[in-house]
Amino acid sequence: MSDKRLLFAVCGASGMPLASCVLKNLRSIEDLEIHLLISPTARKVFASEGVPDLEKLAHRVYAADDFSAGPASGSWLSLGMIVCPCSMASLAAIATGNGSHLIHRAADCMLKERRPLILVPRETPLNRLHLTNMLAAHDAGAVIMPFMPAFYTGQRDLEHLARQFSGRLVDQLGIPHQLCVRWQDSQS
Repeated sequence: MSDKRLLFAVCGASGMPLASCVLKNLRSIEDLEIHLLISPTARKVFASEGVPDLEKLAHRVYAADDFSAGPASGSWLSLGMIVCPCSMASLAAIATGNGSHLIHRAADCMLKERRPLILVPRETPLNRLHLTNMLAAHDAGAVIMPFMPAFYTGQRDLEHLARQFSGRLVDQLGIPHQLCVRWQDSQS
C-alpha cells in the first residue's frame, strides 16, 4: 500500500555497513514496505566493504536504469525517500536536477511533490562545492542528515549507533517507532 512504502537508495560512497544496519532497523517497523534502489557504483562498493547483498532486506528492488519503474513518477506514492549513503556525485545530481539514473529521478520526484527526501552524505572533509550542493538540495526541500552518532545513549558499537540514527531518520518521516533513545529517556 502506498502509505506504507519507503524508498531507500544506496549510492556508491563508503558507508555500506551503515546502510545495511539502517535497512535492518527499518525492516523492524511493522507494515513498512522497503523499496530499494542501488546505484551501479554502490554494487561495486559492497564487495570492498564486505557487506552482503542488501537486496534481501527490501520488499522490492529496482534497476538503476529502469526509468519506467514506479519511483520515476511523481504519481507513485510513498512516505518519502532516504539516500544512505549519498555520494557527493549523487548529491550534486540531486541538487541540480540531473536525473542520470533512477535514484536521481526518484529524488527529483520527492522534491517536486514535496515529499520527504533525506540525504545522508558521506564525505570528509567537505569542500565548497559539497557545501553549496548541500545548501541547494536543502533549499529545494531535502533534509541533509550526515551520520552523527549520539553518544549520550551510552552505546559505542556501530549496531547501536546505527539503530539510534535509524530512529532519527524515521523521525523525519513522521513514522512511529521504538528505534532510538530519546534525550529525556537517557537522563537519570
